[in-house]
Amino acid sequence: MCGIVGYIGAKNCIPILVGGLRRLEYRGYDSAGIGVLSQGKALVVKSVGKVSVLQDKLDKLSISSSIGIGHTRWATHGVPNETNAHPHVNEKNSLMLIHNGIIENYAALKETLKLAGYVFKSDTDTEVLAHLIDSFLNKGLTLFNSVRAALNEVEGTYGIAVIFENEPDKIVVAKKGSPLVIGIGDNENYIASDVSALVAHTQQVVYLEDGEVVEVYKDKFIAKDVSDKEIVKKVQEITLKLDEISKGGFQHFMLKEIMEQSESICNSMRGRLVPTEGTSKLGGIEEYADRLAQSKRIIISACGTSYHAGLVGEYMFEQFAEIPTEVEYASEFRYRNPIIYPEDTVIFISQSGETADTLAALKESKRRGALCIGICNVVGSSIARESHAGVYIHAGPEIGVASTKAFTSQLIVLSLITLLIARKKRMSLIDGQNVVSEIEHLPEKIESILRLNDGIEKIAEDFKDAKNFLYLGRGYNFPVALEGALKLKEISYIHAEGYPAAEMKHGPIALVDKMMPVVFIAPRDSTYEKILSNIQEVKARHGRIIAIASESDDKINDLVDYTIKVPDTIRMLMPILTVIPLQLLAYHIAVKKGLNVDQPRNLAKSVTVE
Repeated sequence: MCGIVGYIGAKNCIPILVGGLRRLEYRGYDSAGIGVLSQGKALVVKSVGKVSVLQDKLDKLSISSSIGIGHTRWATHGVPNETNAHPHVNEKNSLMLIHNGIIENYAALKETLKLAGYVFKSDTDTEVLAHLIDSFLNKGLTLFNSVRAALNEVEGTYGIAVIFENEPDKIVVAKKGSPLVIGIGDNENYIASDVSALVAHTQQVVYLEDGEVVEVYKDKFIAKDVSDKEIVKKVQEITLKLDEISKGGFQHFMLKEIMEQSESICNSMRGRLVPTEGTSKLGGIEEYADRLAQSKRIIISACGTSYHAGLVGEYMFEQFAEIPTEVEYASEFRYRNPIIYPEDTVIFISQSGETADTLAALKESKRRGALCIGICNVVGSSIARESHAGVYIHAGPEIGVASTKAFTSQLIVLSLITLLIARKKRMSLIDGQNVVSEIEHLPEKIESILRLNDGIEKIAEDFKDAKNFLYLGRGYNFPVALEGALKLKEISYIHAEGYPAAEMKHGPIALVDKMMPVVFIAPRDSTYEKILSNIQEVKARHGRIIAIASESDDKINDLVDYTIKVPDTIRMLMPILTVIPLQLLAYHIAVKKGLNVDQPRNLAKSVTVE
């Protein structure tokens, strides 16, 4: 992990590689490097830190080359330093390799290679793969066949790109569990781990599937599987535009994406509501809609923010679709022998559609016969392709590492699925029409919340030096408490915990004192009076209280230190509104602490390793 770019053609590849790496910076990384063939010889340049540091090095070298690969690394094996950065090379310095993923049996392979005389300089699993490929080259195999032979001995995940100075007319790439895409140009071709690195150059792409190995030339590509069988690949057109992945005048991508939410949820629901029938129409799951409605059980599997969206979905499905629902961390799902029946539906939520743990859970669920539905943002992603059916959230590119607009769009899609099932079951036409009307009014309500930005920034000023935060909510807003705490942790590095408000008395209340900020998500719903009691308990212990409350609620003002008011809506949609002030609060606290909001430390946007 984390970013891969490559180019072969007639142009100087250096600016193309560096530009591509800059487009992938949002994914999170700690070092960067490129490998090119310069005057027929392999040349590697690496640096620790940002791509700008690598650029400074390259500016001093004045390199030109028409074939090259580049990489941004998020450390898995070995600390961030130049030795561990990619590309890695063989001992002759004639082969260069970049790699996303994890080689699980690297230790055993390393010992075997050491016995064969190979010397290792780095702590990485990737260097093992470079030497393993070299061992087959030494037996007289071509680069393609050496890569294929090496991968047949590898256990784990990979997206790799390899250049060999003895075969200077090609880049060999391969994929298993880590995304790779080929960009098709005019007498030039590109490779990348994410289409955002390609949009400045081409709209024509080919997505690699697991087990595929491809020779990429400047004017063609040849795809095969690991058993050497040739594969016919389909060229697809991407609709992503360059201006969609720019800041658009905002200081940070995260703020831009928060402010886009009235538009992004419009895109998520566009053409999918049927007001006259009080239902939704979702083409991606239409074929399976009846089977979904007849499910004996729904399981939602996801990680991080997507997991929190799944928790809200659990409330929706059980209240309105009347189907027992469980939400599972994808990282734990397949390691506990989950009991899955053919009558179950398993829903997989992932912004990137490449989350390794979620993808692994999907494959296990398919193996056990369940209906598998994907909810993703990235078109053509692995989860979208592997699922039986699915719904794209259409939130647009999300560049900030901390997810914001993808979360609210995931909730929209879950509400549309809920509505579809509920109307097939016992929800009345009138009730369905009411839900549709409330969904349609969400964009204007979000706009009114976004206008509170300046006031939320002032609140952030008073809490930027806090060491801990407690977030509390009930029912639909308990997952919002978890998500609010996660946002603060991710970008401000302040310790924060989310709890069901009633659980406060079972432990967390011991933490409450005058130094402890407590955020209550407290709209006027059926649990409102109980939330007020919890607020009184915190107030009695001198906790500082921020409340996310309903616009019509004047009663709460006298009980808390700060109030952020949001419009009313039905309970199932309230999390879409109550989470936005928490996103803004986390953002402004982090900015006031002088932190890198878009690229928080140690985090990657797309977690493609387990």
